[in-house]
Amino acid sequence: HFNIKLHYSCFIISYSEDIFPPLWHLVPENFEDYPIQNHKIVINVWNYLERLGMYKILLKYSAKYFSELGPNNLNNILWGLPLQHGWQYGSGRLADPLNSTGCGHKEGDSLCISEFSWWACMNYYLAAIPFLGALDSGLFEEVQNEIELIPPDKQRAHFCLSIAECNTQVPKVMSAWRDFFKVYLLLFSEDEALGYMWKAHTLSINFAFQKCKKSLSYLSGPESSFGEAWSSAVHFLAAMHFPTNFNVTSNFQTGLPPRILLEGDKVPFIGDFTLLQNKILFLLESLHTANKNTGRSLRPIRGPYIITGIQKTLPCGNVSTSKFC
Repeated sequence: HFNIKLHYSCFIISYSEDIFPPLWHLVPENFEDYPIQNHKIVINVWNYLERLGMYKILLKYSAKYFSELGPNNLNNILWGLPLQHGWQYGSGRLADPLNSTGCGHKEGDSLCISEFSWWACMNYYLAAIPFLGALDSGLFEEVQNEIELIPPDKQRAHFCLSIAECNTQVPKVMSAWRDFFKVYLLLFSEDEALGYMWKAHTLSINFAFQKCKKSLSYLSGPESSFGEAWSSAVHFLAAMHFPTNFNVTSNFQTGLPPRILLEGDKVPFIGDFTLLQNKILFLLESLHTANKNTGRSLRPIRGPYIITGIQKTLPCGNVSTSKFC
């Protein structure tokens, strides 16, 4: 039995550029910011700025539905997606893991997202699919042009690129994201919206994990283990209806590893990681191991307690972070 207590402290955030996803000020925020070819809006989802731009557009178009939750759209529950993507980019997880190209590396094209990156593959199903689901739901009602997503060079079969393709290849995932966007096009409670969002999120993760499995072998042993643990933990966060607004997600991500794990990294004794980062890694991997060893019989429960005995609390100062504070 685990009997570990983990406390996250909320803090007052001054909204400077460095707490937003890297290069946020350069990211497209309108459809007109993308090139138009043959009357189609063309988005290169293998470029960090252009993929991140899809999130920025989602935040912009959904802002009015979250206005009652607080100012500046910071309580929009879609913030978790771009913040996670920004962490993946900033920690080097979107770069070519084989180092056979310059994709994503400083000495090459630093904005390139590698199709061989496990993290980039997983993220695709939490970027392109929500975006296409929103488009299909009518969220972007004024968009006149068709939208075209650029395919990867070599692994075209791994990724659906249009509403029609994704409705055929991942119908349940697309349906879940459409349902989510339709819910907050109507009156909704935050908890209800979180339920729909997390359902879509976990379906995306489940499908992506099967599609992206081969890319796990390109990672070091410790990084591969962390990736699996991260995927597993999503289901526990989902069951708790973990709030994914700006403040809570930003605070939570301070505990995530700031670089790719290497052979020889021993959790929780990684010297260049903070105590919190080591602790988070240890907890995620312990939870994942226990879940595997019990035939995945561990079940999270709603509220701030997880059945494994890990207590999650968010004592707050003067910042509103929804029900977890």
